[in-house]
Parts: sequence; structure tokens; C-alpha cells
Amino acid sequence: MFDKLFILSQYVTPQLAVSRAAGRLADNDRNPALKNRVIKWFVKRYGVDMSEAAESDPTVYPSFNAFFTRALKPGIRPIAEGDDVFASPVDGAISQIGQVAGGRIFQAKGQSFSLLELLGGDTQRAATFSDGEFSTIYLSPKDYHRIHMPMAGTLREMIYVPGKLFSVNPVTAENVPNLFARNERVVCIFDTAAGPMALVLVGAMIVGSVETPWAGVVAPNSSGVKAISYEGESAISFAKGEEMGRFRLGSTVVMVMPKGSVRWDANQVAGKVVRMGEAFGKLSRSL
Repeated sequence: MFDKLFILSQYVTPQLAVSRAAGRLADNDRNPALKNRVIKWFVKRYGVDMSEAAESDPTVYPSFNAFFTRALKPGIRPIAEGDDVFASPVDGAISQIGQVAGGRIFQAKGQSFSLLELLGGDTQRAATFSDGEFSTIYLSPKDYHRIHMPMAGTLREMIYVPGKLFSVNPVTAENVPNLFARNERVVCIFDTAAGPMALVLVGAMIVGSVETPWAGVVAPNSSGVKAISYEGESAISFAKGEEMGRFRLGSTVVMVMPKGSVRWDANQVAGKVVRMGEAFGKLSRSL
């Protein structure tokens, strides 16, 4: 009964207004006493392990978002070695992992979503990943919320796709059709040794925004899908394990690789908790 009410509330809540307001509050640094109370409550409520943070005192952070996007202590997340080893880009739990089938990606319990829609509606872009390999990783409130490169790559294109802001927890994944291709998202396409790689940063209810090192905070664009090319002189290269983005309040990352380009590790299965940098798969081909 509770789950049904929760799903219904997702449809009737003014998602955008609530999420943008939450984002503004999370950035507010004018009331330190209130900010500290909220952060301390959050740490206790969700069991955040502050011993891993570069700054372990939660009251030092100037805003809630600064706390939420906190850095980790150097070396606490070693990056799996080997040019052919695909590393986990985030801390989180694997929602689903497998192969794109018939242009759709498995979501949960009979639910799936469109690869074409996920990547912004461009058929040529989607064709690159037809029948490819995918993994969806959910970041819970307690997790580290920076996203890192699973392998070295050069940014080719960033696509902002406007959309809804449903929650992305297991309950909504099982009950909201086309969830990850329905929510607001930032699609990042990289060229790698195994071919193109899509890292899709999916927004959700209460997610203030997504931030990248090259574009800063990616602001909502109500006019529609916006694609920016970074090829040629605008190309930006990233080393394996280098930060490529962060969630200012948390969500989900969907990774998609071309067919046959990577073999996911047999130990990486739906429901498994992963840590950024751990071995996630192996490249099965290189350019």
C-alpha cells in the first residue's frame, strides 16, 4: 500500500519546482546553524561514513551541497590497474547489468527503457550502441557522489535532455515505465580504446543539478534537447579514474558500450554494492 501511494505521489508532485527549490536550499550558505543541523541529521539518518571523507568534520562544509559532493581521502578508492580493465565509475549498487536488446535496456521486473530516448533521440548516436553492453548503478544518499572515468577517454559530445524528475530508487524502477529515459539527464559520449562510451547522468526528485569539470553546473534547458560537440580543438581528454562529474544530490549512472567491446566481470550482478575504482569488466577489443 505504501509503495502504491509513493508511486502516485511521484505523478502529482510538482517535481521540477520541488527539486529546484531543494537545490537552492542545498547551496545556501547563509545559515550555518541550520546547515549544520541538517547535515548532522543526514549523516545519522543515512549512515554516512565520514571517516572516508577528505574533511571528516561535517560542520566545516560551507553548504549542504559542498558536504554532499565531498571529496574522499587520497588513495581510499584505488583504481583497478590495467589498460584493458574497466573500472566502476561510482560508489553505489548495481540496478541492472547486461546487454541492450531490441533497442531497449532492462530496467526491472518487466520494465525496460528506450536506448534511443535515453541518448537524446538521435538515431545515429543510438545505432553505435545497438545490442551493446550496459550497466545501471544507483547511488544512495549515503554514497560518495562524484563520478569518475571507467577508462581513459576523450569527450566527444555532451547532450542535455530535459525530462521528468521521478525518484530512481528500486520502487520507482519497478513501477514507473521508461524511467531512466524519462527523467532529465546529461549524456556524455567519450572516445575510448574500446570504441565510444556513453556515461548517462540521470537526474531525479530533489536532485539540484549535475555538474561537470568542463561545463560547470549543467543548467536546465526548457527549450529541448541541447547537444554540444567537443571534437577538434574543443576535445577534452580524461585519464582513467579522473573525475568527470558529480551529482548535487544523488541519482543514477547508466553506462553503455558498443556490442562486444567489454565483458562485464561475472561477480558484477544486479544488487551488488560496488565501489568507485574496483574492477568492473575487461575490454574485449581495442582500436
